Amino acid sequence: KQRIKSMFYHAYNSYLDNAFPYDELRPLTCDGQDTWGSFSLTLIDALDTLLVLGNRTEFQRVASLLQNTVDFDIDVNASVFETNIRVVGGLLSAHLLAGRAGMELEPGWPCSGPLLRMAEDAARKLLPAFQTPTGMPYGTVNLLHGVSATETPVTCTAGVGTFILEFATLSRLTGDETFENVARRALRALWKTRSDIGLVGNHIDILTKKWVAQDAGIGAGVDSYFEYLVKGAIMLQDEELLSMFREYDQAIQNYTRFDDWYLWVQMHKGTVSMPVFQSLEAFWPGLQSLLGNLDSAARTFQNYYSVWRQFGGLPEFYSIPQGYTVDKREGYPLRPELIESAMYLFRATGDHTYLQLGLDALESIERIAKTPCGYASVKDLRDHQLDNRMESFFLAETIKYLYLLFDPNHFLHGGGTEGVGSWEEGGEGGQCVLGAGGFIFNTEAHPLDPAALYCCSRHAQDRQELRDILLHLSQPAGKSGHQSKQHAEQTERPPPGQSDSIALKPGERKTSPLLSCPVQPFNARFSVLGQVFTEN
Repeated sequence: KQRIKSMFYHAYNSYLDNAFPYDELRPLTCDGQDTWGSFSLTLIDALDTLLVLGNRTEFQRVASLLQNTVDFDIDVNASVFETNIRVVGGLLSAHLLAGRAGMELEPGWPCSGPLLRMAEDAARKLLPAFQTPTGMPYGTVNLLHGVSATETPVTCTAGVGTFILEFATLSRLTGDETFENVARRALRALWKTRSDIGLVGNHIDILTKKWVAQDAGIGAGVDSYFEYLVKGAIMLQDEELLSMFREYDQAIQNYTRFDDWYLWVQMHKGTVSMPVFQSLEAFWPGLQSLLGNLDSAARTFQNYYSVWRQFGGLPEFYSIPQGYTVDKREGYPLRPELIESAMYLFRATGDHTYLQLGLDALESIERIAKTPCGYASVKDLRDHQLDNRMESFFLAETIKYLYLLFDPNHFLHGGGTEGVGSWEEGGEGGQCVLGAGGFIFNTEAHPLDPAALYCCSRHAQDRQELRDILLHLSQPAGKSGHQSKQHAEQTERPPPGQSDSIALKPGERKTSPLLSCPVQPFNARFSVLGQVFTEN
């Protein structure tokens, strides 16, 4: 754990010294570059890792810094997918960890707070991409002007199906259902396009619903779509998402799995199109372990681990029949997926094979990729040439999963030895239990607490229903209806200024509510449009 911390700080301090406020560090030339937008991406991505490693003071400093410096009203073309998983996901998880980091919290946290408003601000910039006839989003959006008239309608499958975790979290925390609705609409539209044998391809035209790249597999371009069906089902307790995944899984096992490897096949015919293993596929054993399919997950993991041992990293593409790298795809940009699977499988089995991979990964990265200012992507695993780039996911995911692999008692794993001490209270009047485990990691390893979603959405409804039942029982027949309505109006009237949040004018900033959760009762929402009379 100590060595992993040292690795993190070598990379993190190098970014701050040489690259901030650019998106990413260039570790060979010791400077920075903007890659995915222009919003200090590495800092947003690494923020929750600081807390995972126990550094509360730096977390507080950076959270305040970001609130003052990051602006999403900029004329920049941004990837809808990357901005969602890295920026929206990073800000949401930082917001949900702010209590544990000892930050000053607004009344009603986790249902309001400055980092939550930033996440909502960023996500709102992505909404124009979803305004399509099919509901499937464009791949790129301009943060100032929306979707360009010349934007291509072709996007990858993951770029359509990787929103439900972040967008449902936003909707449940803020009470604005728009986000969850657009994410679900996109998922359902994608579901309807699968082939007769139950597979989806790699790239789709979002306007015509025609598949442009018809390779079906579990790797690049598709991976996180399947991941979000499973994690969305768990986080939201959603049967629909789980049944979608189970149907896909059956087709994947039938058509793409050979000897515990997964190949690429033609989505309509099921014939093999590429007998290739891609490093991005290494998340699959971890995902299978979440569903309890441990035997096949362990066998697939061993296949992938054998490739790691051959090269000291996972090449982007590996030819299964030839047992070697594929031309022009020999690099390893310090990806986390195999380490992520090791973390899940170690949690599930306690088998020390997975710790051994963690140690191998640590040694490899130290030996091959370390430079005087940071860690560089490996351009070619055959001769260990380096590339002048350190991706933000190295700090967000690779190091986080490595650390969590070696810390089984971490609060993100449900507390371990801390037990009750790792819980927090939140919500209106501290009525909610938060941080009790079951954290779901988004595809950029940003942990989201399902308890917070319940706290800000269901919890208030449940309490209101209970209150109504109790009032109904405690009053004589005849009078009860009128009185309980009056009582509900007294107890649930929103604080001044809060009901305005539904009718934001363009360019207007949302003011923070004075009190409690911004999850408003039904009558408050209507009263934006005019006076609501609650008498019969």
